[in-house]
Order: sequence, then C-alpha cells, then structure tokens
Amino acid sequence: MRLSAKLVVFLSLLLLAFSLRNAFTAESGGPPAGQDAVLKASDITPRTFPEHVFFRGQVAPAQLRNTGGLHFADDLYVLAGLVDSSGYSTAIKEKYQAYLLSEVALEIGGQTLKPGAYGFGFVSGKFIVMDLAANNLIEAAGQHDAELKRPIPLRVVASSAAGTYRLYIGRDFIEFRRTS
Repeated sequence: MRLSAKLVVFLSLLLLAFSLRNAFTAESGGPPAGQDAVLKASDITPRTFPEHVFFRGQVAPAQLRNTGGLHFADDLYVLAGLVDSSGYSTAIKEKYQAYLLSEVALEIGGQTLKPGAYGFGFVSGKFIVMDLAANNLIEAAGQHDAELKRPIPLRVVASSAAGTYRLYIGRDFIEFRRTS
C-alpha cells in the first residue's frame, strides 16, 4: 500500500474515533442515562460516519441515508452503512455491501468480532464480515424476515432479548450483541 493511502486511512480512522466520542453528546445530549440508544440514518452525520470509506485498496462513497447503529450508555458506538461498491471486482462487490464501525467487541453468530472497521454483506443467506483487505473473518447463517412490512435498505433495531440487536439489510438480518 502506498504511503499516501496509509496516511489517508490512518487520518480517517483517527478523525472517526475523535468524532464518535464527541458528536452525539454535543448534538443530542447522548442516550438517556444508563440506556443504549438505537440510531436511525437521520441521527448519523458525516461527523460520526465517514462519507467515504476505505476497503480493499479503494475508497468508496458511503450512503449516509442508509445508515444505522447503536450509541451505548458508556458513550461507545456501533455504526453501519451501505456503500457504493461499483468500482470493485465482482467477487468483492457481491459480499461487500456495507461498512461496519465498532468501538466494542460484538458477538455475531456465536463468534467474536473485535472493535474495528469492516466490510460486510449477505450472500445466499450467509452473513459475511471481512477485514479491510477483504479476508472473511466471520461467516454466520443470516435470517430472512418475510413478515417485515416495509423493509428499508439498512437499519438496526432492538431484538426481543435484552441487549441483543438486529442488523437488517432489506429483509435479511443477523442478531448481534455487545461482549465484554
């Protein structure tokens, strides 16, 4: 990787980390004391989710209108957003549908994902999470919600189990939770 690309990635991640810590607290007062807050696209701004994201040697535009996430009571975040992957190879584009930023460890399909930045998507009923070099880290069975009345491109919702959430892309979803 060229030095300038490394510098762009480093500065983007540094800026993101700083803005995640301060943005929602300044704009909305943060979640109510002791509660986690589910974030809709209207809650997420370029200060909290980058307009362009780095993945597999390229920078792609994020679709801020198709974002969602969580703001935990301890002021940490999990954010996800669809990306325009049109410049990527067919093999990568198929599974790279969205970008995930997490400041906490997550349990997805019985597997642990450390804090960081990732690409992810649903392929043939499987939820796939990749590192920034497009190497698969997690493959878990996704679920399909045929009863969902109005699917939207991407959203995060609270699940029926306390502390568990669903990450939807259309009608496909995976459940996840924060781990210690």
